[in-house]
Amino acid sequence: MGRLAQTDGLTEIQRDILATVRDFVDKEIIPVATELEHRDEYPARIVEGMKQLGLFGLTIPEEYGGLGESLLTYALVVEEIARGWMSVSGIVNTHFIVAHMINAHGTQEQKDYFLPRMATGEVRGAFSMSEPGLGSDVSAIRTRAVRDGDEYVINGQKMWLTNGGTSTLVAVLCRTDEGQDAPHRNMTTFLIEKEPGFGPNAKVPGLTVPGKIEKMGYKGVDTTELVLQDVRIPADRVLGGTSGRGFYQMMDGVEVGRVNVAARGCGVARRAFELGISYAQQRHTFGKAIAQHQAIQFKLAEMATKVEAAHQMMVMAARKKDSGERNDLEAGMAKYLASEYCKEVVEDAFRIHGGYGFSKEYEIERLYREAPMLLIGEGTAEIQKMIVGRRLLEEYRIAE
Repeated sequence: MGRLAQTDGLTEIQRDILATVRDFVDKEIIPVATELEHRDEYPARIVEGMKQLGLFGLTIPEEYGGLGESLLTYALVVEEIARGWMSVSGIVNTHFIVAHMINAHGTQEQKDYFLPRMATGEVRGAFSMSEPGLGSDVSAIRTRAVRDGDEYVINGQKMWLTNGGTSTLVAVLCRTDEGQDAPHRNMTTFLIEKEPGFGPNAKVPGLTVPGKIEKMGYKGVDTTELVLQDVRIPADRVLGGTSGRGFYQMMDGVEVGRVNVAARGCGVARRAFELGISYAQQRHTFGKAIAQHQAIQFKLAEMATKVEAAHQMMVMAARKKDSGERNDLEAGMAKYLASEYCKEVVEDAFRIHGGYGFSKEYEIERLYREAPMLLIGEGTAEIQKMIVGRRLLEEYRIAE
């Protein structure tokens, strides 16, 4: 375990869950992660193991067959999984977000229909906001849904769907333009059930998942586009049953997602620190372990401080959301700090490894390619700073 990234005030149940996940990561993920990542192979056995542990139902209420745990528990579990292999945490992240959105905003019929099967992992969730060319400007989405009797007809193209191929349920944000007076009030979230796989979808005529997007890192998990051509979706698959609320529903989900990305950054940074401090004690130069050189000790001190600071800020953001308070400020801060510190800690561990850090035989090479995704996932660092800056001006507004 080590002394870093400890969390005070956990219940016995939370501690037991984390101990179980940590043991699973050490035995089932870390030994195979680098090999699977280099082959860009989907970790099917790991996913089955997570199903057996009940992790896909971690935050789903007990009445729907889940464990009913808090966002804090979820974040700490994600941190442990990301410590083993960040891609695996991505497999559960979008699932958690969609489950949270359905539980928080769905109709009772939608909760009863989806959540029990999501809790077992039988139904696996993905969510979709981004589109080609729009970047972080969610209000400018072009995918359009037009009402036609008891159905909506959807046309458009989506981008950057994590689990786009393997998922069986996608929450898709579309423009509906049903009489609202502002762009963010003209958006609606649709719950689209589909078959897993790539190409034209047998279950949903007009829906196509073209294939996996090749990436520098974050391999194993499938990242895809989503093409919709005259896709017909029943009106009762509008999340919450009422159009025009999609933007707010998605932003609520993204707040959860930003805590998740912060947790991933904490997990990857902790693993990089573990690799760095271990290698520094094994590698010898000038007659002693490099850990005895002051230059390396300074790096280790800086790395450990960043690991600890990011973890505590992530915990604070999760607890704020759990309390029912608005947490966009804290989630933005945590995501920004954790992703930046993760990049820096990984790079320092890479430097400690010297030339061997460039070799695919060493785990740090994989972490070095994974860390950059956290700088852009769930909103870039620049977007986080915009969010934080605006919220600070709200909180500290001076009287005119």
